[in-house]
Amino acid sequence: MRLENKGAIITGAGSGIGREVALLFAKEGAELVLIGRTKEKIDMVSQEIIKEGGKAICIPGDVTSRVDMNNAVNEAVSSFGRIDILINNAGINQDALVSRMTEEQWDKVIKVDLKGSFNCIQAVLGTMLNQGRGVIISASSISGIYGNIGQTNYAAAKAGLIGLTKTLAKELGKKGIRVNAVAPGFTVTPMTSRVPEKILEIMKEKTPLHRLGEPGDIAQAYLYLASDEARFVNGAVLCVDGGLTI
Repeated sequence: MRLENKGAIITGAGSGIGREVALLFAKEGAELVLIGRTKEKIDMVSQEIIKEGGKAICIPGDVTSRVDMNNAVNEAVSSFGRIDILINNAGINQDALVSRMTEEQWDKVIKVDLKGSFNCIQAVLGTMLNQGRGVIISASSISGIYGNIGQTNYAAAKAGLIGLTKTLAKELGKKGIRVNAVAPGFTVTPMTSRVPEKILEIMKEKTPLHRLGEPGDIAQAYLYLASDEARFVNGAVLCVDGGLTI
C-alpha cells in the first residue's frame, strides 16, 4: 500500500473531492484525521472507512479558526503520533461578476480558500519540522491559473495558493517537506451542482476528453503527490482537467 502507516489530515473531508481522497487514502493504508464543519458528514465518511478496516478519526472544525486547526493537529498527533500529509481541500465559492460582488463575498472566499490553507499549514508545520519530513498539498484550480468570468474572488484565492505553494516549496524543501498543489478542471461535486446545466455542457464541449472530471480523478492526483513515488516533485501544480486548458 502506497501510504501504509502514514498519518494524514484532510480538510473538507465530508463530501465531494475530500471524501474521495479520504476513502482512497484509507485503502492505501493511511491513518486519517478528517476535518469538516458538519460533524454528521465526516462521521459518515469515517464510519465507511472503519467498516472497511481502515483508521480514521473525525474532528469538526473550521479552517478559518486557528484554534480549531491547532486543536485538530494536537489530536492528530495524540492519536497517531505524527502527521505525514496535509491535504488542504476545504474550499467554497461565491460567484458574481466583479461589478456585483459584495465585500462579504470577496472576504469569505479569501478567508476560507486561502487563509484557511495558511492556517492549516502553520498548524502542522511544527510537527513536520520536528519529524524532518512531510507533504503538503493544496487544492488550487484552473481558475487560479487562467481566470474565469464571475469568479474574481475564487480565482484570486486559488492563484494565491499557487504562490503560497511555490514559495513554501523553496522554504521547506531543504527541511524534508514537499509542497505541491492540484488544479482541477470542472469536476462533478456539490459545489458544481449550482452551475447551470448549459454552462456545464459548454465545459464538456471545450474539454478534449469530452466529459467533466469525477472526484476520483482528482483523488488519484492527490495520492500520487502524497506518495513516495513523487519524492522528487516539489513546487508543482498538477492540472487535472481533461486537457481543458491546452
